[in-house]
Amino acid sequence: MSPRRQEQLKAFERLLDIMDDLREKCPWDRKQTFDSLRQNTIEETYELATAISRHDMNEISKELGDVLLHVVFYAKMGSETGEFDIADVCNRLCDKLVFRHPHVYGEAAAQNAEEVSHLWEQVKLKEKGGNKTVLGGIPDSLPSIVKAYRIQDKVANVGFDWEKREDVWAKVKEEIAEFEADPSEAELGDILFALINAARLYKLRPDNALEQTNLKFIRRFNYVEAKAKEQGKELKDMTLAEMDELWNEAKKNGL
Repeated sequence: MSPRRQEQLKAFERLLDIMDDLREKCPWDRKQTFDSLRQNTIEETYELATAISRHDMNEISKELGDVLLHVVFYAKMGSETGEFDIADVCNRLCDKLVFRHPHVYGEAAAQNAEEVSHLWEQVKLKEKGGNKTVLGGIPDSLPSIVKAYRIQDKVANVGFDWEKREDVWAKVKEEIAEFEADPSEAELGDILFALINAARLYKLRPDNALEQTNLKFIRRFNYVEAKAKEQGKELKDMTLAEMDELWNEAKKNGL
């Protein structure tokens, strides 16, 4: 075992010891349940996702720790009822990883990531306690954009896909025309679904793309607001042309 691996195991053991102490000695930690921690877990996961979007490695490391805390916390509570502990969590994960990678631990062959994805869908359907249908493993609570991408990715892995990725644009244009004729939520959903499909075919992540645009918009709008204050103006009192001028200035400055 390498010295670094020994350090890693020691650090994880320290975390488990601290969790034991907190559960016993801290009134807040002792009070928590699976239900009370659920929302916090969701928030921590989103904070990690935000750090990843910003490519802030220091923040990613910090947020990973917060997510890991929740994993250890749930495992500790599971051990208190005798239903499972952190060893069960780790071993079940390891067993699943080995089972789902027959190209690494078995006789199957996969030469690239696409072949691995196809293999995964086949393996998941055979897995004990696994997905009973192709779309069965998609969580109901996934954000809509991510869910749409996963739906399309899963059905593509069993052959339900466009023959050529360029073919998707006819569908996008068709959905846009239908939305123009009937601007409803249903038709808007069809446009978004088609665009997400196009993104998948061109190997782009629509959720990442939209978040990058969100962050870009925030940077530019914050610039507009800050410049307006420097000029002694309130945004609500400015004309659209004045705000557009500051917006274009923000773009020129690389924001």
